[in-house]
Amino acid sequence: MKRLDAANDNELGRQIARTRELWQPRIGRNLTNEDARQFLHYTTGFFVMLAEWSRAERLAAANDCTATIASNDGEVRHDR
Repeated sequence: MKRLDAANDNELGRQIARTRELWQPRIGRNLTNEDARQFLHYTTGFFVMLAEWSRAERLAAANDCTATIASNDGEVRHDR
């Protein structure tokens, strides 16, 4: 019987190979699979952190009771 996580292993292997392909020319040295895995891990973590910051800023702005509300000059909108 095939392992349930075998598909995930295959995808991770493809991601590591693609990471090596992308970064080796830029760094100028051969990367090991472990090097590429770390690049992948840290890069993914960086973008997750940026997304979390962005989400926190949007939530803070949505909950800001001191924000001014722009006047719509009596315009009624039905597109929302």
